[in-house]
Order: sequence, then C-alpha cells, then structure tokens
Amino acid sequence: MPASRPGSVAVITGASSGIGRCLALTLARRGSTVVGLARRGDLLAELEAELGRHSASSSCRVCDVSVTEEFVDVLRQIEQMHRRIDIMVNNAGVECLTPVNEVSLDSYRWMLDTNFFGVVTGTLAVLPGMVARQSGIVINVASDAARAPEPGHAGYAASKASVGAFTESVALEVASRGVHVHALYPAWVPTAMGLSGIDDGGRLPPRSVRRSEEQVAELVIRHMGGKRVDINASRLPLLAVAARALLPVPYQWAMRRRAT
Repeated sequence: MPASRPGSVAVITGASSGIGRCLALTLARRGSTVVGLARRGDLLAELEAELGRHSASSSCRVCDVSVTEEFVDVLRQIEQMHRRIDIMVNNAGVECLTPVNEVSLDSYRWMLDTNFFGVVTGTLAVLPGMVARQSGIVINVASDAARAPEPGHAGYAASKASVGAFTESVALEVASRGVHVHALYPAWVPTAMGLSGIDDGGRLPPRSVRRSEEQVAELVIRHMGGKRVDINASRLPLLAVAARALLPVPYQWAMRRRAT
C-alpha cells in the first residue's frame, strides 16, 4: 500500500496544536490511522476525541521527542501495535531568542535536542521498517529561518538549518528504496510559535509568506511522496538564498539593520 493512501498509519509529533494538529485531523479525515504525539496531555485528550470522530483507530500519546529513549520506545510500541508506520511527520519544535550577550548554552541545547535531534531520532527509528517494505514517507519540518537567519535567532536558525541538511542527505540515500523523505518549509503560520516573534516587538511578515495551518496541511498532502525533497509553502524565501550568494554586501547590510 502506498503510504499516502487511506488506511495508512501516520505518526505526528507536536500534534497538540498548530500545524501538527491540523495535519493530524486532515489525515484522519482522509482515512489514515493517526497517532499524535506531544508533551501536553490535556490538549492531546481533546485531539484524540476529535480524531476518533473520523478514524476510530487513531489515538494520542504523551511523549517528549527530546528524550531519545522515550521517543524511540514509543515509536517501537506504535510499530508493534499497528505492524508498520507509513508516514512519519517530525513536527515538534521549540523556539526562543538567542541574543549573543544574553543567552546561555542551555537555550541552544534545548532547541537542538527538540528541533534537530528529535527529528534525527524519529527519522532513523522508522526508516528500517520503511526500507524493508520499500514504502514510506518521512516529513521533517524545517523553517525558512534557516534560509534567511535573522539577528537574535541564531539558535533556532541553526537547529532548523541542520534539519534541512540532514533531511536532504537522507532523502538522497533512500530514494532508490521506495522511501520518500521531505523537508517542509511552511513559510509563516500564525501558531503560538509563529506569533512569538510578534510578541517580542516584531512585525507581521509580508502577505506573500503568510500561510494558514490548513493551507500547509493541504500542501503536505498534495506533495508528500513526490520526487522533490523540499516542500515549500512560499517561493519568496528562496530569493534570500539567491541574494546571499549574488548580492552578499547589500543583503548583509539589510539584515544588520534588523539587529538595530
């Protein structure tokens, strides 16, 4: 069974809110058995009740992806219960500001443990089964912050840049074995995390890079299992990559202005 069809088994981390919650419900409505993972049990209980209206076999479990042994054990139990995992969405993420003169290394470790090592753990845990079946989809949520790092966000940008590099390398390695690994760049979504920068005194990003949770979920459904590694909710951030390479001086001048 191709992993994206009804009847597939999907595991989604960070499922208690935002993009993860929306994607979990979208997949359940389309006939998948969904297992939602997150740290907040109260929100997971609400999600589980809603998932059950669309997919009776769906469920939720409390799990912190930054705790490697716990995460691996939960995934092993899910695979034993459902006999396979067809779709793995590593969506869980955290963010905080990391100005160079105000932050400790603990903030960097916190973000890397969740944003990067959580992704690595989830990916490597499910790939052996997918490769053996020659079928499966892994979606790792990156960020356009990795393509255009802003002053004060070094920790978050670095953690998400690591996700992009890891995902591309693994995708190329397993592409010939029937497994599709994607990096999702969701643009800017007004989730609790997306709004954190606004709360810190920032401004809303341009309309061209704003997306709703529903738009991102539909984009994932449409493109997962395709030939492209990257799933881009907006093409505009790709211009930052070109500007950094072709116009480095004016690009860096513009970004330095944001620091002030």
